[in-house]
Amino acid sequence: MEAADNAPSAFQRCLNEATGDAQGETDPTQPAIPAPVTPPAEPVEPVTPVEPVEPVETTEPGEAPPVEPVPPGATVEGAVDDAADAPTQAEIDYLDIYGDPYNPVADSTLPAPAEVAPSYDPWERYNRKMHRFNNAVDRSVARPLARGYVKVVPRPVRLGVSNFFNNLGQPVAAVNALLQGKPRQAGQSLGRFLLNSTLGIAGIFDPASDAKLPNRSEDFGQTLGVWGWKRSRYVELPLFGPRTLRDSFGMVGDAPLSPLRQVEVDKVRIPVQGLQLVDVRAQLLATDSLREGAEDDYTLVRDAWMQRRSYQIFGDRQLEEDDSLPDYLREENNPTVPVDAMPVLPADSGGG
Repeated sequence: MEAADNAPSAFQRCLNEATGDAQGETDPTQPAIPAPVTPPAEPVEPVTPVEPVEPVETTEPGEAPPVEPVPPGATVEGAVDDAADAPTQAEIDYLDIYGDPYNPVADSTLPAPAEVAPSYDPWERYNRKMHRFNNAVDRSVARPLARGYVKVVPRPVRLGVSNFFNNLGQPVAAVNALLQGKPRQAGQSLGRFLLNSTLGIAGIFDPASDAKLPNRSEDFGQTLGVWGWKRSRYVELPLFGPRTLRDSFGMVGDAPLSPLRQVEVDKVRIPVQGLQLVDVRAQLLATDSLREGAEDDYTLVRDAWMQRRSYQIFGDRQLEEDDSLPDYLREENNPTVPVDAMPVLPADSGGG
């Protein structure tokens, strides 16, 4: 019995002796000591690759630089932005020739921008009131009549009416061209009047244009400007619209030369002048769309009229010397009706 009780102990000693070299002897009567827990190793950070050193490449003149590779971690958008900032082939060529980066905004080879003098308008307060009055009359009377005229009268007839009134203004243009020292232009205006009045049947047709006689308007307001009255204050007249003080005196000078002033019968003269006003307004219908939506209609009309008037006085001398003048500045392509074509009020009513 005692031997049986000691049997497991002997077996255990043999087992310990067999494994003692590897694990050492353990006392079965002692509790097992758990093995120490080894903390997990910290994660190793990835090694950032060293960017390769790019070799310096020289480019020949006129050759585009190589596109830089996208660095690690860069986005595609950033690469696109860098490519957009790269110089173009045209900029590289310009740099090779002139040595300075090309700036299209500040190009020294471009001509200086045109400088437009500000409108001289010390009577603006009065002019704005008169402008509102003229616009009210235009909306209620002149524009509806002009639209009805365009709708009812065929275009060939309207063209004949415009030719007729334009022909009546040629004697005024001839006299003022002569006063301005333009004898050639005066002869052309007189030739237009004679040719259109005869072959053109009182000016209804325009054979003078087929004969290459230019149509240029001149009035006494322009003559005063050529004589030295260069700067004049802007004034808007009732019913007649934009003028300058110089042009107001010019209307007085042109009145005795107007063929309509020679008609003494009111029943003939007044309807003809009324038809002329309707014809003038019908020609201006094409410009109404330019004024729609304008922030300040008064300023738009004033500045546009003053710029055009300045060219009529000081710029049309380029016509005889400069064939490259823009079409929109030439008299025959300008929709503005000349001042001498406007009817004037009779000086007295005794002739009726």
